[in-house]
Amino acid sequence: MSDNKRQKSPRAPSIPLGEAIERIMYVYKKEQRHAAPVDVVAKDLGYKSANNGAALSTIAALNYYGLLDRPEAGKLVVSADVQSYNYAPNQEMKEQILLKWLLNPPVFRYLLQKYQSGLPSDGVIRYDLIQEGFKPATAESVLKAFKESVAFADYYRVQSSNESLESSPSESSLQVEDVVIGPPEPQEARLRQGEEETLDRIPVRLDGKRRAWLEIPYPFYEADKRRLKAQIDLLLSDSDEEPKDLDSSV
Repeated sequence: MSDNKRQKSPRAPSIPLGEAIERIMYVYKKEQRHAAPVDVVAKDLGYKSANNGAALSTIAALNYYGLLDRPEAGKLVVSADVQSYNYAPNQEMKEQILLKWLLNPPVFRYLLQKYQSGLPSDGVIRYDLIQEGFKPATAESVLKAFKESVAFADYYRVQSSNESLESSPSESSLQVEDVVIGPPEPQEARLRQGEEETLDRIPVRLDGKRRAWLEIPYPFYEADKRRLKAQIDLLLSDSDEEPKDLDSSV
C-alpha cells in the first residue's frame, strides 16, 4: 500500500461480496456471458441508466470483485468465474471461487494479509483504512463491506482448512505450494496410491543435468498463482524477511 497522501480515497467495493453476487446473478440471467452495453447492464441491475452515481458505484464494485469484465470500451460481460460458481458441483469449489473474489479488491487483500489470525476491533480496522488514505466516511462504508464479505466467504475457516490440506502429506491431491524437487515418481506407483490424475507435471531444467518438477492442480486460480510465486520467492530468498504481496495501486 502506498504511503502517499491522496485527495481521493483508494478504490474499494461499496457493497459486500454477498450482495454483489446477488446483483451479478440478475445480469447473468438476462445476458448470460454475452457482452452488453453499460446502460443495459445498469438496467439489468435495476437502474434506469448508467448515468447516476449509484449505478456507477455498483458496477465499479462488481468490477473490483472480478464479477464483471470489460471486453471492449463501453461494454461489460459477466466473468467466467460467475458461471463456474453458479454451476459448481460442490461447496468446496464455490468456497475457492469466493476466496478469489474476496481477495480481488487490493484493499481487502491487504487487510487480510495484515490480519492473518483473525479480525481485530472495528476501531483498529477503521484506523488502518484512514492511514491508507480513506476519508473517515468512506472508511466506515469500506469497513462494513469488508467485514460482511469476510463473514460471507467464511474466510478464516476456509483458509484454515486449505492450510491443513497443504501441510498434510497424506492428501491424495497436491496443493499449489507442493513443489516436488527430484525425479518423478513412476506413474504406476502413483496410481496404486489412489492419486487422482488431476495434476499437470511440469519439468524445470536445472544445472548439472538435474530437473525439478512442478505439480499444478486443476483448476488453477489467480490466488493459486500468487501463492506459488510467493513460495518460489521464499526459496530464492536468503533473508528471513517475509515477501510482500501488496498492490501499490490501493
